[in-house]
Amino acid sequence: MDKILQALALKQQLDSLRPIEPEKEARIMQKFRLDWNYHSNNLEGNSLTYGETKALLMFGITAQGKPLKDHFEVTGHNEAINWIIDVVKGDYPLNQNFIRELHTLLLKEPYQVDAQTPDGKPTKKWIQVGSYKTSPNHVQTKTGEMFYFATPEETPAKMADLMAWYNERIDEADFNPILLAAEFHYKFIRIHPFDDGNGRTARILMNFILMKFKYPPVIIKTEDKANYFAALQLADAGQIEAFVNYVAQNLVHSLNIMIAGANGESIEEPDDIDKEIALLEKKLTGLGEKSKVGKTEESIAEVFNKVILKLYEHIIIKSEKLNNFYLHTMLFLKFDSSDNVFLIEEVTGRKIGIQDGITLQIVYKNFTVIGYDEFSYYTEYYFKLSNTFYSIYKSNNLIYQKPYGYELTNDELDKIVATEIKRHTAFIEQKIAEKETGN
Repeated sequence: MDKILQALALKQQLDSLRPIEPEKEARIMQKFRLDWNYHSNNLEGNSLTYGETKALLMFGITAQGKPLKDHFEVTGHNEAINWIIDVVKGDYPLNQNFIRELHTLLLKEPYQVDAQTPDGKPTKKWIQVGSYKTSPNHVQTKTGEMFYFATPEETPAKMADLMAWYNERIDEADFNPILLAAEFHYKFIRIHPFDDGNGRTARILMNFILMKFKYPPVIIKTEDKANYFAALQLADAGQIEAFVNYVAQNLVHSLNIMIAGANGESIEEPDDIDKEIALLEKKLTGLGEKSKVGKTEESIAEVFNKVILKLYEHIIIKSEKLNNFYLHTMLFLKFDSSDNVFLIEEVTGRKIGIQDGITLQIVYKNFTVIGYDEFSYYTEYYFKLSNTFYSIYKSNNLIYQKPYGYELTNDELDKIVATEIKRHTAFIEQKIAEKETGN
């Protein structure tokens, strides 16, 4: 098999670079560990993203809105990996006790999952850790056929046979660790000895065997899930070489990363950058719209015509009944670039130019109800014009920020106006109260 030969050649190249400097090796293993934790759990349906997995393992930050169980899966998997990395340095034997101990680290503690009774009724099932299954875990294929794993009664004997096979193989003088690791993975999956966690356990055991013989771990990526399962299905059909070749292909990838790291080269992969960008995009989602254009005469003119004037019109229309209490309603504008104050009529249709800010002042002049002093009321909004967005302030309080090219929505306009009408109404009620009390 070409991929196995390629992997063997790369392993020789890697061995020639050993011992690897501790700092370089630590950086390589950290990448493998983070990738391994994310992909192996995600393959089984864990909802944490790569960034969330990284934040949890490196900084203890939990992901909001994600199930607690998913966090436990990742931390348990990480503990199991760290244990493997540690014990592989010594002469720790791979046996059934080892596998059960690994499963306990992986799943941590018993938990319940949804299940069905033999007659198809929904029920709950306890998942035990570190113990072989007590009920069948056969699965139905896409074609409706039942795929049978070992029964609970068969499992102890099947596992004993698997360990005997493994020990016979490692005693052979010319055994190939790649073939051994891949076949062990497949034979373990065919038994499916535990109620849950079999896929994750199989991948850890495969990598334990590889690492025991100085190979890097194989990372089965979640985006390659279809090919992974297809290779397993070909093995089910008697073509075990397809799965062995698949494992070897992914091992070649890991070997190239480890060689690059040992040489002091970058070990980032193209999808590492994609994952970091995806994490950044997720953080930015919901924080606000993206800026399409910068600060130009055209973008400022658009803010003036489609935001400032629209807000003015919205206030006038919505507060029409209040407007009727005054003799005049006037709009004044002040530009940061000028000390002058302009009426709307003086500015409409003219070039605004580049500005740092525009103040909109609406003045309700001369209250007309008989018996009251001819008081006036005014409201003021300040539009700060930054390089990529504009901000709207009322009494030095920020109301909204928008990138250029984005207008206020009708809901946003309604909120501004509702707040202003309440303020205006309270002002008039205060004047009425003052008259009634004679103050």
